[in-house]
Amino acid sequence: MLDGITSDDSESPAIGLVPAGVPWDDVRDHIKIVHAPLLVRPDDTGPYVGAYWDGTKLVVAEDLGSDLEGAVDEFREFLREHGEE
Repeated sequence: MLDGITSDDSESPAIGLVPAGVPWDDVRDHIKIVHAPLLVRPDDTGPYVGAYWDGTKLVVAEDLGSDLEGAVDEFREFLREHGEE
């Protein structure tokens, strides 16, 4: 389980916000257990990446931009388009 995750639950679906620099393997393990969508910034300079569990596998939405608010909105729209309300 990851520490330091905050959440944007201003709209559905809620999205967990992972601190920058958390290893991708830790993110993957967390999603396999919790099954909640996470927004990840692998480093402090790159774009955000969204990840969620679709029931059988990890799904990744890449290059959501470097602005947190914009990345949350874009990932939330991605989730809705893929039936993850």
